[in-house]
Amino acid sequence: MTAPDGPAEPGTRTGSPDPYGMVDWDLAIRVGARLAGDGPVVSRAEADTAVAQLRADAERSTGLVRDFTGLVAADHTAPVLVVDRRGWIQANADAFKHVMGPLVGRLSEKKPPSRTAIAIGSRITGLEVGGLLGFLGGKVLGQFDPFHAPDGRLLLVAPNIVHVERELGVDPTDFRLWVCLHEETHRVQFTAVPWMREHLYSEIETLSSTVTPSGIDELVKRISDGMKDGLGKASIVDLMSTPEQKEILDRVTGMMSLLEGHADVVMDGVGPSVIPSVEKIRERFTERRKGVGTLDRLLRRLLGLDAKMAQYRDGAHFVRSVVDKVGMTEFNAVWASAEHLPSKAELSDPDAWVTRVL
Repeated sequence: MTAPDGPAEPGTRTGSPDPYGMVDWDLAIRVGARLAGDGPVVSRAEADTAVAQLRADAERSTGLVRDFTGLVAADHTAPVLVVDRRGWIQANADAFKHVMGPLVGRLSEKKPPSRTAIAIGSRITGLEVGGLLGFLGGKVLGQFDPFHAPDGRLLLVAPNIVHVERELGVDPTDFRLWVCLHEETHRVQFTAVPWMREHLYSEIETLSSTVTPSGIDELVKRISDGMKDGLGKASIVDLMSTPEQKEILDRVTGMMSLLEGHADVVMDGVGPSVIPSVEKIRERFTERRKGVGTLDRLLRRLLGLDAKMAQYRDGAHFVRSVVDKVGMTEFNAVWASAEHLPSKAELSDPDAWVTRVL
C-alpha cells in the first residue's frame, strides 16, 4: 500500500548531518524499504479512503486533545503527513543522520577515519541501520518527529494502520481515530510546550558527549559478550550504559514515559465519547504489544522495545495517579519546565512528584 504523500521530504532539522559519511544512508533506506515491504494489498479506492480518513481524524483530534488536556497548540503548526513504509524509513534515516551528527563528528575529530575505513564502515553501518529501520518500518503506526524544523511533523504510516486493524479484526473507522488521538497528542505536547523539543535534543547531545573511541571498543565487547550469554538477557541500551550514561538515560526515560503514558491516557479518556468500540480495540491492541512470535519477541527485547512498552504502562500509571489526586489543571504543571518532568523513580511514586512539584 502506498500513501499519496509518498516519501517524507528531508527538510530542515535541529542538529548537524553526519560530517564524515560514516553511514551509507542511501543504502540504509534501500535495505530498510526492502525488508519492510509494501504492506497489505488494497485497492486504489481503499487506499484513498484510508488516507483521507487519517488526515481528517488527525485534524479532528486536535480539538479533542485540547479539550481533554487543556494544552493549547495552534492549528497547523506542525504538518501531518500520511506516508507509506518507505516514506517513514526515509524520514527516520534523515532524522538519525542529523541526531547522530554531533557524535560522529566528535569521535572523528579525535580519531579521523581513513578513506578505506569510511568506504567499508559506511556500508556495514548502512546495512545495520537499514535492518533496524526495516524491522520498525513494518510496525510503527505513527510518530511525531520533533526535530524537523520549524515545529516538527506528524507521520501516520497508512499501510501499517490498515494491516493492524485487519489483524485485530476491529472497526477501521474507530481504529484510525484511536491511533490519531495518540499521535496527535504527541504533536500537541511538543507544539504547546515548545521548550521540550530543544530539551530533548540537548539530552541527546549530552549523551553523545559521553561516548569516546575507547568507549566504542568497550561497547562492542559488551554487546558481543551479551549476545554470547543470550540475547534475551539484555537490550542494546542496557549494554551501552555506563553510570554517567545511565543517569542521562534515566532522565530521558522519565520524559519519554511521561509523553507516551500521557498519550495513552488521552486516547483512552477521549475514546469512549467518540469511539464506540474503544474497549475492544484497547484489549486486543494491548495483547498485540507483547509481540507476535518468538523472533519478534527476541528482536523487541534486543532493540529495547520491551522497555518502550514499559514506558506506556509506567507513564500512564503516573499520569492517571496524579490526575486522580489533583486534577488535570494541576497536573499540567509538569509542562512548565524541564525541572518539573518526573524522574524515573517518580514514575513509580507519583506522590513524590506531587510533593516535589506541587
